[in-house]
Amino acid sequence: MKKLFEKHETIACIGLIIIYVAVNSVGLNLWGTADYRTAMINTILSVLVLILVINLQRVSFYGLRKPEHAGKCLYFIPLALFIALQFRGGISIENTPAEILCHVITMLNVGFLEEIIFRGFLFRMMEKSNKKSAIIVSALTFGMGHIVNLLNGEDLIPTLMQVLYATAIGYLLVIIFCKTKSLVPCIIMHGVFNASSIAGGANDWSIYLVTAIYVIIGFGYALFIQMTVKENRIASAEKS
Repeated sequence: MKKLFEKHETIACIGLIIIYVAVNSVGLNLWGTADYRTAMINTILSVLVLILVINLQRVSFYGLRKPEHAGKCLYFIPLALFIALQFRGGISIENTPAEILCHVITMLNVGFLEEIIFRGFLFRMMEKSNKKSAIIVSALTFGMGHIVNLLNGEDLIPTLMQVLYATAIGYLLVIIFCKTKSLVPCIIMHGVFNASSIAGGANDWSIYLVTAIYVIIGFGYALFIQMTVKENRIASAEKS
């Protein structure tokens, strides 16, 4: 895989996305997020991807480093709003401790994998040609990637709303990466956001209202960061 990335980065990135989506979809369809097998599969994928990043000597380049300008980004506190909204219906836990643990492990790995793949590999590859286009494509690809939830049994309207707000969140996260050179805040937010879904209680909030709030926070915070943090260029040759 290392040689493939070095010689044919585009093919390697596409292949990595396909492998992740296919393997993860199979796990979710067969066992769900709260099963030890799904947790194990995602953990193995995370370890393999991390080994790949290390072998490519691109740890820092792919954002696994301390963020710059954290203060100007309000120390990423607005990201907590996404997680808080998961509990808009209160807290309700109906799973066993083992199921909760497996769900949390699965979702933390999903957060890591999706950030590294979409914001790390994919964005870094595309920004070499056009950074603005890379930002847009990264956000759209991340959002559209959630359409596979239809194959996992989700209803159409909730899935389309998820695609919409995931695009907004994806745009925010890629802006954070561009401005701070770090994916760490993105990985933490993404993983915790996904993991907290198991404890969210039922609520009567309109799905359209929730989507609108996510979109406003996503694009609003992204605009704030763009206005307050100067652009940071990272040479494509930067190594860890």
